[in-house]
Amino acid sequence: MDLTKISSPSFLKDLNKKQLEALAGEIRAFLIEKCSITGGHIGPNLGVVELTIALHKAFNSPKDKFLWDVGHQAYVHKILTGRASQFDTLRQFKGLCGFPKLVESEHDIWETGHSSTSLSAAMGMAAARDIKGDKNFVVPIIGDGALTGGMALEALNHIGHEKTNMIVILNDNEMSIAPNVGALHDVLGRLRTAKEYSRAKEDLESLIHKIPMVGDKLAATAERVKDSLKYLVVSGVFFEELGFKYLGPIDGHDFEALEKTLEYAKKVQGPVLVHVLTKKGKGYKPAEDDTIGTWHGTGPYKMETGAFVKSSTKGPAWSSLVAESVRKCMKEDNRIVTITPAMPVGSKLEGIQKDFPNRFFDVGIAEQHATTMAAGLATQHMKPFLSIYSTFLQRAYDQVLHDIARPNLNVFIGIDRAGLVGADGETHQGVFDISFLRHIPNIVLMMPKDENEGQHMVKTAIDYNDGPIALRYPRGNGLGVEMDAEMKALPIGSWEVLREGTDAVILTFGTTIPMAMKAAEQLAYQGIDVRVVNARFIKPMDEAMLHEIMQENLPILTIEESLLQGGFGSAVLEFAFDKKYRNVQIERIGIPDEFIEHGEVDLLLEEINVTAEEAVKRITQLVPNKQSDRVK
Repeated sequence: MDLTKISSPSFLKDLNKKQLEALAGEIRAFLIEKCSITGGHIGPNLGVVELTIALHKAFNSPKDKFLWDVGHQAYVHKILTGRASQFDTLRQFKGLCGFPKLVESEHDIWETGHSSTSLSAAMGMAAARDIKGDKNFVVPIIGDGALTGGMALEALNHIGHEKTNMIVILNDNEMSIAPNVGALHDVLGRLRTAKEYSRAKEDLESLIHKIPMVGDKLAATAERVKDSLKYLVVSGVFFEELGFKYLGPIDGHDFEALEKTLEYAKKVQGPVLVHVLTKKGKGYKPAEDDTIGTWHGTGPYKMETGAFVKSSTKGPAWSSLVAESVRKCMKEDNRIVTITPAMPVGSKLEGIQKDFPNRFFDVGIAEQHATTMAAGLATQHMKPFLSIYSTFLQRAYDQVLHDIARPNLNVFIGIDRAGLVGADGETHQGVFDISFLRHIPNIVLMMPKDENEGQHMVKTAIDYNDGPIALRYPRGNGLGVEMDAEMKALPIGSWEVLREGTDAVILTFGTTIPMAMKAAEQLAYQGIDVRVVNARFIKPMDEAMLHEIMQENLPILTIEESLLQGGFGSAVLEFAFDKKYRNVQIERIGIPDEFIEHGEVDLLLEEINVTAEEAVKRITQLVPNKQSDRVK
């Protein structure tokens, strides 16, 4: 079948089992080929091929509502709803999004890039359906890893209490990004081994009704007897206690089992949970053999061997640099404890996990818990390192404010993936953390210019004992600079001048420093002498240096790869206003008031005019009377 000719999933209704299996094979081959070029979430999607086909065969999208939790496993859904021809542009600038997106298709009815949201949204859609008197199915598909998110558990509790008609698909592949952890994962493990439970329950019901003379009398106690059997066969059937009809576990790669179970689920009144067992990476051996999450999401790879295509980077990955610096400190300081919300691989924490298993905690997809756990550790004079992506730290805002900053606890927050992240797009761009952290009292916020300064900032954070301190670091690799043999703490709030200049000043930090240096060099050819300052402490700022600059009455340009509203540039404007420097000219370059879509970071920056060329333009406007004779 030519997958690019598919316009609607309705054709699935007429396919038999053999044809469905052939289609599944074609889809797998298509995904393996396309993702080898573009990269993407290949493992999760290979695992849900049969499940997605079966869902579209059993239901009628978009009338029936599919909500893909996290959304990175929706590639098959996109193929079946007419988007196969766009897969050459997957996750590319102006191309097909790697997550469900409302503007792409009427079949995408929920946008998500963070886990554990689908059940709450499904409850809202089901409630709207019932209020309006509509007749359709609401079908959230959630992974076993996402169930550790408190929001998912809150939604399960509400759905069960309301007895809402809903079919929840639990896609259980025993992994989220890294292998799943926690007691709830263990519950699912017991359920996986209890495939005979449903059959035994049915046999018991039949037996009761067949007993002569006493069958009807026993029927009155049947439910109690079945409950006893439930606890005998499956220790603590979690979902039925929440009010769900539990079906499964079933083989998520068996079309007959899927069809039979889904048809039965459609007839049940009230909430149903269909427990489906799938194999992440199924059909592609390198991904199938992955036990640590390497094939959850990848860059380009060689299709024949599974070898990843290495980029021409110079320095170490930022995540590795920070994690290894923390690991070195942990050897000398027994107070340090590392916490991650299900990202030991993404944040390159495997070395810490191996060397310090008693001081390493992967709490699963539970950012709020991770953050407050760090606060609890700090009250006991430990030094917690909370390693968390910027986009996921958004989910723990109240915990940072209420549980860490308010009591002024010594927590070190490592904000991974700060700034634009590229292909994952809107839901993952780490551009909001400065704006939602800067206004919180007590917190220190910093970002290094290179990996050498990065290791010194780790030491700074470890040694700091006056409250919470956060280190931002980007996705990708460092610059390949020479590293000092010893780590040293930096003075809190100190900036450094990277280039002297007397006509204007650029204040910037982190990934935009090379951009500022390039702009300064270009301006020098126009006779404009620009000072470039590494404003590495975003909070507190170097007020002594700011006073000096503003007393010189030099025009200022701030550049940041973060949101302008409430960002670093806003802090500089506030300082100028509060200190009565009303005549100083200040311009800002940064992320505008909009969500930034997916694509290569350089292209995204160019699209929103965060470039050296824009900096040159702004500075020449700020210094209009300067002679522009070219320096010979």
